Amino acid sequence: MVTHKYLATDYELIRMKYRSRTDIVGLILEGANGGATKTKIMYKAFLSYAQLREYLAMLLENGLIEYEEGRQTYRTTEKGIRLLQIYNHMSDELVISNK
Repeated sequence: MVTHKYLATDYELIRMKYRSRTDIVGLILEGANGGATKTKIMYKAFLSYAQLREYLAMLLENGLIEYEEGRQTYRTTEKGIRLLQIYNHMSDELVISNK
């Protein structure tokens, strides 16, 4: 098993290989919930810095996250939290259906 700073299960590591853009957005929104630096979000979502920059730009443009200048952190907006809730609900339903 590959070890990371944040330990992941075998299932999570397998899923990381085949993540959709939606999965990655969900991980970023979850990582930024409550406020987080780029580095924290990058580690939580298992992304390179270049990938993270692209996703953050898209999420900022769509009003799903906001940048807090003074604290130099990103925070999931209310709109982003609603999307994250929908994403989590859909993921749960898909897991139940696959069983």
